[in-house]
Amino acid sequence: MTQSFMGQAQGYGLSIITKMASSDWLDKLKIRKPMEKVLYQGSKTGFQVMTKVGRQFASSGKSGSKASRLQSSATKGLFDLSLSEEQQMIRDSLSLFAKEVIRPAAHDCDGNASIPAALLSQAQELGLIYYAVPEALGGMANEENITTQMLILEDLGHGDLSIAAALYSAVSVANTLTRWGSADQQERYLRAFASEKPPQAALAVVEKAPLFDPNKLQTRAKLVGSDYVITGEKALVLVAADAELFIVAASVEGTPALFIVESGTAGLSLTAMPGMGLKATATHSLMLDNVRIPASNRLPASFDYQAFLDLGSLAWCALAVGCGQAIVDYVVPYVNEREAFGEPISHRQGVAFMVADMAIELDAMRLMTWRACALAEQGKPFHREAYLARILCTEKAMKLGTDAVQLLGGHGFTKEHPVERWYRDMRCLAVMHSGLHL
Repeated sequence: MTQSFMGQAQGYGLSIITKMASSDWLDKLKIRKPMEKVLYQGSKTGFQVMTKVGRQFASSGKSGSKASRLQSSATKGLFDLSLSEEQQMIRDSLSLFAKEVIRPAAHDCDGNASIPAALLSQAQELGLIYYAVPEALGGMANEENITTQMLILEDLGHGDLSIAAALYSAVSVANTLTRWGSADQQERYLRAFASEKPPQAALAVVEKAPLFDPNKLQTRAKLVGSDYVITGEKALVLVAADAELFIVAASVEGTPALFIVESGTAGLSLTAMPGMGLKATATHSLMLDNVRIPASNRLPASFDYQAFLDLGSLAWCALAVGCGQAIVDYVVPYVNEREAFGEPISHRQGVAFMVADMAIELDAMRLMTWRACALAEQGKPFHREAYLARILCTEKAMKLGTDAVQLLGGHGFTKEHPVERWYRDMRCLAVMHSGLHL
């Protein structure tokens, strides 16, 4: 790197930090220093930012012959529950952000089925996308990438599961490209994600099919000349209306594959598909009617589709753990303060035992998720652990939501308390396959 380029990069970073100096909420959350660090790291790309209307994902012509990959931290060996100083700092910052920014906005975001631009802007300033992009491409991802992002999702989920899923959609696409994208794909797209205003993006895997099996995709892709032609329909695609980029799962002669599809491609259309939960993500169905894309937009055939699904499952598990913690934190003081027959209802064994079971089940969900993520981060086989974590979290997340509504009685059925929203959101684990990715 030449001295002149270094000067440009430093100037770019300082200009962003200068603009951030007027952000009062960074001082309020006591996260100005870590955010300045994130912004400086992102400034090293020097990538020219474009708007959604005019953005062109184009290679800078500097890509090498080898894609950038994160190294596994297999030297840890044992399942380690201790956090690094950086991870603890991230947790402290995001916990406060979830409490003071996300949680107060959750009710209205659910009711309006959208997230205010101001909240999106504040979340963008956190720089979460940089944890998904390798340093060589302008980010700051490291060998502790998987568990760090799991912790991020858990903390964001504690604020609100639906908002957290929406905020992490683009990060998930960047994670996928970082882990399996070719050198050309990374150069073309990841530098845009590490820019000052990264594009919105979404993963499209789920389909409208009873008992959908992600290993038996009905969406088809066929090689025609130098292009792939994709036909099919995807369901429950997060933040699809705002996405500039999709990664679509399709079957190629019976083999699952992933394809990069830019919004605006001929044959691509959206239809609103509101669900029981995840309202803030504004889910849509994505129709692909003979969508033609270059063959180079297919992720390398060597990628591990099962690992892709497993890391998606663990992302949803992390969100469920965070939301489950919010449920327990809300229910415990409620049952201690709510009185019936002259005493708190928590004095009744039926109530006390139910709350105790909720806490036990939540810890089981957390430990199963953490263990699977630890193995994945170490580069060890983790399919079994990820599968068990998904099964447990799917079952217990719904039970946590159900028990919370039950403990609040009639209040739990109303929107006066957030448990009815948590109940609806937690049920998404049974139907979401990917959509998020660690």
